[in-house]
Amino acid sequence: MIGILRAGYVCTPVNPLYTGRELRHQLNDSGAQAIFVVDNFAQALEQVIEETAIKRVILSKMGDMMGLKGILVNTIIRQVKRLVPKYNLNDPKYHVTKFPEVLKKGKNLPFQQPKMSLDQKAFLQYTGGTTGLSKGAILSQRNIVAAAMQSEAWTRPITSEINEVYINMVMALPLYHIFAFMLSLLGMRSGYTFILVPNPRDIPGFVKTLSKQPFHIFPAVNTLFKGLLDNPNFKDLDFSSLRISQAGGMAATEQTANRWLEVTGCAMIEGWGMTEGVAVGTANVITNREFNGTIGVPAPGVDVIIIDEDGRHVDLNEGGELCIKGPNVTSGYLNRDSSADFTSDGYFRTGDIVSMDDKGYIKLLDRKKRHDFGFRLQCISKRN
Repeated sequence: MIGILRAGYVCTPVNPLYTGRELRHQLNDSGAQAIFVVDNFAQALEQVIEETAIKRVILSKMGDMMGLKGILVNTIIRQVKRLVPKYNLNDPKYHVTKFPEVLKKGKNLPFQQPKMSLDQKAFLQYTGGTTGLSKGAILSQRNIVAAAMQSEAWTRPITSEINEVYINMVMALPLYHIFAFMLSLLGMRSGYTFILVPNPRDIPGFVKTLSKQPFHIFPAVNTLFKGLLDNPNFKDLDFSSLRISQAGGMAATEQTANRWLEVTGCAMIEGWGMTEGVAVGTANVITNREFNGTIGVPAPGVDVIIIDEDGRHVDLNEGGELCIKGPNVTSGYLNRDSSADFTSDGYFRTGDIVSMDDKGYIKLLDRKKRHDFGFRLQCISKRN
């Protein structure tokens, strides 16, 4: 992903569980010409590739980066667990190349700095498609750089206090999702070490992984946090290094917040983000120590307004649609007229109904419309 962006190309991450219809739509709508695919999902690609503009396939196996152990891993995956459906991508016109060969060839090639601008397309993040065919949110180089810097600025009051050599971030999220993308940008920019968890549904295995090293930043979906809390061995972990956790998806209940505080010694604070803003929107101040039921204040560099159906600004504590503007916010959707998604003065209409109190804290009330793949973030920071 970083290589694609650094080379000046446009990256569009794909949900590996897409149906053939969904995959075909994204590849065609984005105009993709090359695709990286793990062989577990090569059959799905084979079913639609003739109907796309794909000219090159880079094929990888799960064990490719594991050395001699990888041979055993690939054998077990194919022969024992049978996780690789049969496929045939042998047609020369697809220019199929194995991932290790790409890496080997790349080592001997010099890097040629492309001419790039902050306003050029860098990322096409497709929505979930819950209201029809998914839409590709256009994210520019500027949007991505800004989101990384905004996220770093928001976390800095906590991360600057961590004196250990490495800051470890647990990564148990689907990596094609905008939440994981934003966290990856943050981690790579800040020099974090990722603890990759390929199967977070295996709660006992997840707990065992967490027991092997300290973890400082812990993003996950709410259901996963609840699953961990329900595991009897989770409470025995060492939480002394945990300083920040972020939960995406549905809003956490006060009961969950209280349980998390009791088990981990952390106070839960909430925030909000969506695909069209590279997961950056509003957040409670990260040094807050109490759960307050709001989604916080605008993140660094984000401006918000709350308007009624006629476009007028609402009063404090009055409900209205949340609209956002900032260097991280999309310019619109690919191949679609996006004018209706913005106010006349350039604020993106989120479709969320909120209110703001006299201290500037925003409370999420309802949904005006459904933006596919939009999501809320909750954040948890270590108390003193």
